[in-house]
Amino acid sequence: MELEEFREHCAARLLTLVEPASRLKAFIGLDGFVDEIIHAVDKRETAESFQRLPTIARLAERIGAAAGKSTNIELVNQRTKLGGNGPIMANALARLGTKVTYVGALGYPVMHPVFNEFARRAEVHSIAEAGHTDALEFEDGKLMLVKSIQLNEVTWQNIQARFGRDRFIEKFSTADLVGFVNWTMIPHMSDLWAALLQEFCPALPRPPGTDIASPAIGTRRKIFFDIADPEKRTAKDILRALNLIAAFERYFEVILGVNEKEAYEIGNVLGLNTKSRTRDGLCMLARDIQRQVPITTLVVHPVKYALAVSSGKVTLVDGPFVDKPLITTGAGDHFNAGFCVGRCLGFEHAESVLLGTAASGFYVRSGQSPSIDDLVEMLRNWPESDA
Repeated sequence: MELEEFREHCAARLLTLVEPASRLKAFIGLDGFVDEIIHAVDKRETAESFQRLPTIARLAERIGAAAGKSTNIELVNQRTKLGGNGPIMANALARLGTKVTYVGALGYPVMHPVFNEFARRAEVHSIAEAGHTDALEFEDGKLMLVKSIQLNEVTWQNIQARFGRDRFIEKFSTADLVGFVNWTMIPHMSDLWAALLQEFCPALPRPPGTDIASPAIGTRRKIFFDIADPEKRTAKDILRALNLIAAFERYFEVILGVNEKEAYEIGNVLGLNTKSRTRDGLCMLARDIQRQVPITTLVVHPVKYALAVSSGKVTLVDGPFVDKPLITTGAGDHFNAGFCVGRCLGFEHAESVLLGTAASGFYVRSGQSPSIDDLVEMLRNWPESDA
């Protein structure tokens, strides 16, 4: 199937699934941040206008030149928005029509107003104070300067006390999609997973006509994990997290989503070959990771394309061309939302990857989370480079 035909096929099919998408239930958590999207000033022209430092490399040069001396780097806030992998992904899921319940660190005891619009779209519950991120965006990437000590309060004990044990388990046990994201920033996330696996997963309802030890692929509910840049965590912690994620495969169809940097970090922890930085090298690495972390699907989303690995088979899809993105913070979370909705609606992996890249592409071009109609429009008017 030609690429244009493939995109039209996905668009037409998606339009027939608006009503089924509205019946999907998602239960997502557990982080929460107030994000400031920031540009660094290179040259200030007037009180109102300036030239931004275009690249991280240029910022690094300026910082390096200040060694042994000092320097001043002006930061200008472009916008303040809801942040955190969980709220961004959950907000994107809600915009795609799913019924979302979110539990996380959104401000406690009073929710931070930056999450008010999100709370109008979804059922939102806060159990801890939100973190704060200064997201310095550049043409070649972004620097996330994070204050996350507040997320130490995201514990199974506080969830039970402030949200409710029975209510948490009811949502966990009945949602079509469960999502636990930003493991790196939540020190007690692994302990929560261990508690769920020990106390509740064995009692989960079985899909009709399946054996819990090997339920039929496609009939199981989905659970999505995003460990989120684990560079600062120890290899021991990362391995424990990966083992716990794999343990959920007995009860769910497990999806693990990572970006390119995270794939190489996980590969290093697993002792895999991470030398090749080509597309083929990343595909081989993803296949090796999925072999060592036995889950249904591993998804890797670099900036310009994305791929999924399932049963050792790699599916790669190029994303829409975006010359100068309006925003990049949250692009991966929008990809994850699009991919997971696709899988929940019964799309194959290639189709789901395409939906993920469309959701991400729409977001970085507009700064807004897409509706299903927006995804269809993107698929039918695919932005491509003139080069």
